[in-house]
Amino acid sequence: MKLSSKWTDRFDWTLALLLFLFFIVSLTAIGSAQNSGQYNTNFIPLQIRWYALGAFIIFVMIQLEPQQYKKLALPLYGFGIFLLVFLMLAPGGEDQIAETRLGAKRWLHLPVIGTIQPSEFIKSFFILGLARTVSVHHDRHPEKSIRMDLMLLGKVGVMLLVPLAFIMKQPDLGTSLVFIAITIAVVIVSGISWKLLGPLMAVGATLGATLLWMAIYAQDFLQKLGFDPYQFKRVYSWLDPYSYPGEEGYNLIQAMTAIGSGEFTGKGFKESVVYIPENHTDFIISVIGEEWGFIGASLLITLFFVFIYHLTKIALTLKDTFSIYVTAGVIAMLAFHVLENIGMNIQLLPITGIPLPFISYGGSSLFSNMFAIGLIFSIRFHQQNYLFETEE
Repeated sequence: MKLSSKWTDRFDWTLALLLFLFFIVSLTAIGSAQNSGQYNTNFIPLQIRWYALGAFIIFVMIQLEPQQYKKLALPLYGFGIFLLVFLMLAPGGEDQIAETRLGAKRWLHLPVIGTIQPSEFIKSFFILGLARTVSVHHDRHPEKSIRMDLMLLGKVGVMLLVPLAFIMKQPDLGTSLVFIAITIAVVIVSGISWKLLGPLMAVGATLGATLLWMAIYAQDFLQKLGFDPYQFKRVYSWLDPYSYPGEEGYNLIQAMTAIGSGEFTGKGFKESVVYIPENHTDFIISVIGEEWGFIGASLLITLFFVFIYHLTKIALTLKDTFSIYVTAGVIAMLAFHVLENIGMNIQLLPITGIPLPFISYGGSSLFSNMFAIGLIFSIRFHQQNYLFETEE
């Protein structure tokens, strides 16, 4: 095997170009969003700062090889769990370490750093920890059997349930779904027998459909199980937002109105008129749809498609199992974010508060995404080219 000595040959210029295009779209969309007059802050310099920090993070991460990240995986995963525990135990309220917004305790106020959302940070740490667990299991138990697969599923289940328990306590359904999506992707590529995965996924789908049915027709029973009434309203406002125009359905109605009013070509840059709260974060796609229309929104979706396609191509060229699992987890995380964010803006999916990757304003989410992409840059930069390969 060989590794090119020229860093210019090893650096993924295509991925860098895609990130630069996301950067331009993000600044343009945020600049339009804050033109609505609902903010007293200029978010563009802040977003530039977060992108600059993200670029620095990627530069630092490239210096480490994938095997070094494999050694750091469990400590980083443990650090992420520590942040979640600290958030749960920290005092919440005004001028406190932990901040509570709309009944959700998800943010930490830290000196110098500012406000962070721990659940965003742990996503990438979770991917690393999960990839290491699966990779080490296969190294130690190379024989394939149902017993070994069940053992691996047990390990994966424990790694998922620990952060999930704290995140659901916040509560944060959207982030919980991201963790589940990451786990499903890594488990699928891990080589576990479909004799186990098939029935397991069928049970999961049945459970999800049952919970949705009970949220509509058996709310009292779900409340006894610990579900909050606000979660039911999220479902109702998703299925019939016009019955809740002044409550949970307001943002969805406004988002669909904005996107629909943009028609085919849009109203033009900074010509949006539909008011949407927090349109610079979770509802940034509605600004793009209103001002740039179907054409602008479609171009952005195409850009995301090219981005996911490029990451998938990288995954298909890898030989190291740890790197494969990391890449699969990153793809699942980002693809789910894109699907959920755009879907919730057009009523295909419930609103869960998930930002649009690399486009929405937000330091914690952008840091998490840049850290995840930094892993991909590192994998590509240190990828070894095999002189003799055989088709399997």
